[in-house]
Amino acid sequence: MPVTLPKRGRLITLEGGEGAGKSTLLRGLETHLRGQGVDLVVTREPGGTAVGEAVRGVVLDAANNELCAESELLLMFASRAQLVRQVIEPSLSAGRWVLCDRFTDASYAYQGGGRGQPVERIAELERWAALGFRPDVTLLLDLPVSTGRARAAGRGEADRIEVEGDAFFERVRGTYRERASADPARFRVIDASAAPDEVLAQAIASMAGLFTTVAS
Repeated sequence: MPVTLPKRGRLITLEGGEGAGKSTLLRGLETHLRGQGVDLVVTREPGGTAVGEAVRGVVLDAANNELCAESELLLMFASRAQLVRQVIEPSLSAGRWVLCDRFTDASYAYQGGGRGQPVERIAELERWAALGFRPDVTLLLDLPVSTGRARAAGRGEADRIEVEGDAFFERVRGTYRERASADPARFRVIDASAAPDEVLAQAIASMAGLFTTVAS
């Protein structure tokens, strides 16, 4: 049956650890949503704007091994502040949907769980720098750290975050899972160890509530 779309756009975010398959799922969801008539903006974090892409280069450059946890957190929110104001808020207000590879949950997981930055500090930055934005749906691609790291190892030279050890990524995964358990209305946990087509099918099924079905 035909679907109607809400006047204000939707913000859908993809989250997960290294090698979870976010890029593959992003491409599949982009094709699906456009096929449903969604006016879609696809973006990523850190990045998505000229400023954000410059920040991304700094944060992920393995040569910047002296970058402290506090600087990393602030840089992530600097990129996010620009993305929210320049891309996300204008797009949602215009009725466009935004599909974003990572958002603020990543800071809770990586800079919070991984680096040990206080939750209260991240929450304050979320309120101020990110204008308190929360996604309508967050798709969490979950799989064992060992599986994800084995996948990521085949992608080329590791960046500054990918060089961290298993303990770091176990903390990241644990934080993601805790957040999903605490907010089941927003999170959809996807078994990312499945085949890509199955992962896409899980994601599409989990987003059905974003559309309003009307009689033809």
